[in-house]
Amino acid sequence: MRLRRLVLVTPFVALASPCFAESSTAIAVNNPPAQQNSLVDMLALMSGHCKTLKVAGRPFACKTVAFAHDDKGRVNFAVAVDDPNDENHVVSFSGENGKRADDNSYELPVDRMLLNSKTRPKVDGLPVPAAQTSTGSCRQTGNFSARKVNDVTCSATDTEGRKYELLFVSDGTPVSVRRIRQSQPSVQDPFK
Repeated sequence: MRLRRLVLVTPFVALASPCFAESSTAIAVNNPPAQQNSLVDMLALMSGHCKTLKVAGRPFACKTVAFAHDDKGRVNFAVAVDDPNDENHVVSFSGENGKRADDNSYELPVDRMLLNSKTRPKVDGLPVPAAQTSTGSCRQTGNFSARKVNDVTCSATDTEGRKYELLFVSDGTPVSVRRIRQSQPSVQDPFK
């Protein structure tokens, strides 16, 4: 269990780098914590920059976005937030039943935001993200198997009316894809 949480959280904590961004404040969450009974089976790390990152309507900067897929089919586009006051500030657009429109685009319906910060309760020394019920979507252009992602665009609104936005643009560095363990595919692919 400890290894699983380390696999889920460590890459995002390690990728966050300080910059001059507005400091974070805790966002009240009215939802019960999400069940943590699945394991990440694929992780893709992308480098580039965020043209837009808004968390509850507040602008932030970021450097890295990661795509994480778990063995039950849940996908997270996790953003390591450049927050000099909180090295654990990570937000994730999370959903299930993603679809590929073609080989170079992927769409994910977002049903929750995962919010992590230094103020969150810890398990095994690592903060556990709060899950906030939300509606929205993410769209990624590019292809992991070719190790090239052009951009990721996400937009979501939580049940409290707070808005989350992401426009991440790759710097052209090949995507680092790690298959952690084999699982059944969960992407609806009309071309197979």
